[in-house]
Amino acid sequence: MANGDGAALLEDAADPPTTFPGANLQIMLRRAALIVRNAGSITLDPDLEEAVIDVSSELGLDRDDAIRFIVREWMEKNTYLPVQQLDEDGHVDGSA
Repeated sequence: MANGDGAALLEDAADPPTTFPGANLQIMLRRAALIVRNAGSITLDPDLEEAVIDVSSELGLDRDDAIRFIVREWMEKNTYLPVQQLDEDGHVDGSA
């Protein structure tokens, strides 16, 4: 079952109970719970997890934001994404 199909079935399940069989509702709710439970988790090897935690504390980011930052940086450096340009009129600390 595709995620779109599952969403439609969940919407149908919100109709009055007589229009949706109870066994099907139970199956749909279990599938929805699994999708929600697994939606945002990225499992990393212990050494990689430790490195991400170190980077996140160093940058003042939470774990998920640190992973996003690391992936974006890697993709920019390897030309999978265009490099973000700094605004020339923007404020920067320090001097050139």
